Amino acid sequence: MNWIYDPWPWYIAGPMIAFIMFLLIMVDKSFGMSSNLRTLCTMCGAGKKTDFFKFDWKAQKWNLIVATGTVIGGYIGAHFLSKDLVVGITPDTIADLNTLGFASAGNAYLPKELFVITNSTGAFLNVKQVILLGIGGLLVGFGARYAGGCTSGHAISGLSNLQLPSLIAVIGFFMGGLLMVHLIFPMIF
Repeated sequence: MNWIYDPWPWYIAGPMIAFIMFLLIMVDKSFGMSSNLRTLCTMCGAGKKTDFFKFDWKAQKWNLIVATGTVIGGYIGAHFLSKDLVVGITPDTIADLNTLGFASAGNAYLPKELFVITNSTGAFLNVKQVILLGIGGLLVGFGARYAGGCTSGHAISGLSNLQLPSLIAVIGFFMGGLLMVHLIFPMIF
């Protein structure tokens, strides 16, 4: 049963995603992970403070079930269906990450240097890193809200519905990512 532990090829996973999107279109639903945060905030009473959170959250329960299934599925996949938890990246990328101080690049799934508590170079003990992570998180949250959804919602659900705003958003996501990686990131580090 070696096929269980190997990554599924695109020609299996892609049609499975397309089939799920077809089912969602047939029942007139759209999917996006960032909408779950709005639903959770509404469930906790945020509608008492802001009109944005005043909506029937019970109509979005199905989306919360999908998000919960994503977390559970990720856990099962990582702990029971994976034989190797190392990300397959090129030697050039490993060398670049090593020069940035990520010695675990190519040897671990997560960069261990981000989570080292006893090391003064750990990202969460460095004030500059914490500020950059906070600003990045706020920009991602603002961008998802401003674009009317996150990357998964636009790239998978929106494009499946042939929505022009989703195409524009996806192009913007990719342009922003390219600008960050090639221009802004080298200036910061």
